Amino acid sequence: MKYTMRLAAGLLFAATLTAQVTSERLLNAAQEPGNWLTYSGTYQSQRYSPLDQITRENASKLKLSWVFQASSLQKFEATPLVVDGVMYLTQAPNDVVALDAKTGRKFWTYNHQLPETINVCCGAVNRGLAILGDQLFMGTVDGYLLALDATTGAVNWKTKVVEYKNGYSLTVAPLIVKGKVIVGTAGGEYGIRGFLDAYDAQTGEQAWRFYTIPGPGEPGHETWEGDSWMTGGGSAWVTGSYDPELNLVYWGIGNPAPDWNGDVRMGDNLYTDSAVALDADTGKLKWHFQFTPHDEWDWDSVQVPVLVDREFQGRMRKVILWGNRNGHFYVLDRATGEYLLGKAFVHQTWNDGLDEKGRPKTRQAAAPSIEGTKVYPGVQGGTNWYSPSYSPQTGLFYLSVWEYASTYHKNDPIYAEGHRFLGSLPRRVEGDPGYGAIRALDPETGEMEWEFRMVEVTNSGLLSTSTGVLFSGSNEGHFLALDARNGQEIWRTNLGGRAYASPITYTVDGEQQISIAAGNALFTFVLGE
Repeated sequence: MKYTMRLAAGLLFAATLTAQVTSERLLNAAQEPGNWLTYSGTYQSQRYSPLDQITRENASKLKLSWVFQASSLQKFEATPLVVDGVMYLTQAPNDVVALDAKTGRKFWTYNHQLPETINVCCGAVNRGLAILGDQLFMGTVDGYLLALDATTGAVNWKTKVVEYKNGYSLTVAPLIVKGKVIVGTAGGEYGIRGFLDAYDAQTGEQAWRFYTIPGPGEPGHETWEGDSWMTGGGSAWVTGSYDPELNLVYWGIGNPAPDWNGDVRMGDNLYTDSAVALDADTGKLKWHFQFTPHDEWDWDSVQVPVLVDREFQGRMRKVILWGNRNGHFYVLDRATGEYLLGKAFVHQTWNDGLDEKGRPKTRQAAAPSIEGTKVYPGVQGGTNWYSPSYSPQTGLFYLSVWEYASTYHKNDPIYAEGHRFLGSLPRRVEGDPGYGAIRALDPETGEMEWEFRMVEVTNSGLLSTSTGVLFSGSNEGHFLALDARNGQEIWRTNLGGRAYASPITYTVDGEQQISIAAGNALFTFVLGE
């Protein structure tokens, strides 16, 4: 495997790139609002910033400061990291760039050379990096985990995690926990057996592995009929969260394989479509909660687990807030996995409610069929992988939603290693274009507090701030700011391309900046006069 690395203007700027992100800094990332140290900002994954220069009153004065133009036409899904004035960013498929976070000037570029042909579900993309000490960590589409020198972009070590020829890939932004680099595999549409891995950040040696599809003799194996567990899917392609007090890592697990035909994998199919809580030291499963048993609609549960300490039903609790692709919002106790609340946040026709333990009362008539079955929500779900946000100031949970249906068909799936393992394909419902929206939910009740409706659907994540501003992008190419209290629009601008990423905010030289990727570029804004 070849790689190249380029330095801009020699090593003149190398001193400014000396990153030392300790485990203590990651634990206390919320106390460093001028930086963005992990994929979701902090281990709690609230995507909330206490920075206060940009407010509801002055957000209309935002102006473009600089633009980074990517050299890729793939979807730009990455969330940047910002460390002490330096931005570290991936451009698809697997290039890393270090930029001056104030001006966008490039310090260095690392180019990872991929094989000519790789089978991936939804584009050869990458969602971001992790950092510890003076090293950056990236997963690659061809199945490697890399450690790069944050000062120069040189490769310190490279570990093969998966075999891409078998349908596996790494697109997730890693999560650093206690000196370990945690990654999950993509490839659920290829009949893989998914897993989460932890690697020593210094050596690249594997520390533990948790298979998301339990094998013979393991709890949950009985939920797979016959040998269907061997090709059961269960990918983990979006970054999880971590509670240091409980020493638990939380991760969302993807759909079972094959999609859209569950006849060949009868049973609940654990731990697909589940939240799993793992011991950070050993990778041992502490608890799980399955949102969609025996999923036949491709409703991955890879959404970001949002960790919140708040009063719930009269007592303080450590909870997880989860806007699930199956169209329901959940509140779980994150110490035990106890189901506390579940409520639909979009129109849904696939169940008759949830029982006292949160298990859906699935309608048999909603299953895919040869002739086609119309079901709400559609195959992209009520929401998807794009990041939600929680504001401790408003107490509201914000998420991007899709309101539409799909016609779900069923055919006979054929498994061939390294190729798609599907039971047909859903279709949009003619005459039902649907729409996208940003919704604010009350975690106490699951009720919608407000909605900001869009013309098109949306693939953008969200960012809330202490000044009551909520930022998001749209498929129409807009970047916008809303009043987080009521959803009223404050400001918008057109970036000329769809936003498939989430905005972040940080400071350089005391000035607050907002960045978001859209189309094939990353845009950064500051306050104007």
